[in-house]
Amino acid sequence: MPETPHHSVVLLQSGRIFQPKELEQICQTVECFPSLTRTELARTLCEHLKWRTATGQAKLDACQKLLEKLEKQGRVRLPAKRAYRTSPRSEVRRVFSCETEPEAPLEARLGELGKVSLEVVHGRARTRLWNEYVDRYHYLGFRRPFGCTARYFVRSEQGLVGCVLLAGAAHSVACRDRWIGWGVGQRLRQLPYVVNNTRFLIFPWIRVPHLASHVLGKVARRVRSDWQHLWGYQPVLLETFVDPQRYRGTCYRAAGWVELGLSSGEGRRRPGRRYTSTPKRVLARPLVRDFRAQLCEQHRAPRQDDG
Repeated sequence: MPETPHHSVVLLQSGRIFQPKELEQICQTVECFPSLTRTELARTLCEHLKWRTATGQAKLDACQKLLEKLEKQGRVRLPAKRAYRTSPRSEVRRVFSCETEPEAPLEARLGELGKVSLEVVHGRARTRLWNEYVDRYHYLGFRRPFGCTARYFVRSEQGLVGCVLLAGAAHSVACRDRWIGWGVGQRLRQLPYVVNNTRFLIFPWIRVPHLASHVLGKVARRVRSDWQHLWGYQPVLLETFVDPQRYRGTCYRAAGWVELGLSSGEGRRRPGRRYTSTPKRVLARPLVRDFRAQLCEQHRAPRQDDG
């Protein structure tokens, strides 16, 4: 069977279709700048193509994957990849400061805590403190999040009672994607509008019934305006994963989250890396009534007035 000539081939990458003329221009750019690294090439191409995320950042990862596809087709020659260095951090014993020492147990009813509020974490010192609390008391520890994030301290009139982290959504979750009604192209375009509750911690010495669901309700009411302030657009759906071997997810369901099913237990596959886990309960919390319509739009620009 004869091969299809390159000048008639289109490529799909991260929800964007590249026509033959665009692909030829990309190949010419790579040829003109042989001394650039892969990241520098991707940054240059994203600028020329106006290929950006919902927050206006260059889509470097997607662009590098497109370049790798072109390389496999023999259309470009890319510079060699730089060696990947593994961090020795996991092998180093954590040393925690006195600021995060356990406190005396606090047993109370929710109303006895006084006003419970969310404090967006800003600044190096507060961020370091938040990271240390999570690393010390969350069973998963702290891992540096990627992409758009929002850290919160949970504060009551009795002092700090917990931490919350919101970050980018999981790349692909079968039960979530079916529930939304996403095809692959739609998911890749609209994924920034889903935000993951990556960490949720109520300090172990805080024993207050219904506090967790109360905090989750506040997060759902705050996140759109906070995300708009931090990143310039508003998400329409929250997601999270709950380990069924440890928790039942009761506080999420009490706060209006919907259980969608179980994850596969397989992490996102990357060349040269292996990631395995166990299936997790997948839960979601819509932030607007027409979240499905918005997440399934063919071409969606960041909205300032979603409601």
